[in-house]
Amino acid sequence: MIKKIILLLFLFPSISIGESMNMIGEKGKAEEIDRIITVKMYDNFYEPNQIKVKKNETIKFIVYNLGDLVHEFNIATKDMHIKHQPEMMKMVEREILLPNKIDKKKMKEMSKTDHTMGHSHSNSVLLEPKNSGEIIWKFSSNMKLEAACNIPGHYESDMIAKIIISEI
Repeated sequence: MIKKIILLLFLFPSISIGESMNMIGEKGKAEEIDRIITVKMYDNFYEPNQIKVKKNETIKFIVYNLGDLVHEFNIATKDMHIKHQPEMMKMVEREILLPNKIDKKKMKEMSKTDHTMGHSHSNSVLLEPKNSGEIIWKFSSNMKLEAACNIPGHYESDMIAKIIISEI
């Protein structure tokens, strides 16, 4: 199955990350939440750094950025994170992402012509220091997932939380 998906992405590069989102799970529904997990983001690490879920479990993540820098909590495969990182670099280069601030006005304006600048994905939250956000995610896949921060340099410094999906 994975080989078929990779082949499709290779043969049809117009398929976006958003369209492949179903292969890693799906946006959860508030009325179907099974558990709430609190995640604390510090400068270049998550607490917890390992998250255990059950297949088909719907988790509400409450994410707090307790660091001094902007951070992201993004649920995806390693390959998806790597593909997302150039978008994050572009946001830094265009001064949308600053070390401790997100220029939301510029983000909104630039997203009109380049939707990747909007950073509005159901599997991700991007937070300024001392802010919080939520993600409701249904783990309907057995894909090998991780939560990671894709701000330039953060993934490379191991700002990653392993997600372990069990059948039971």
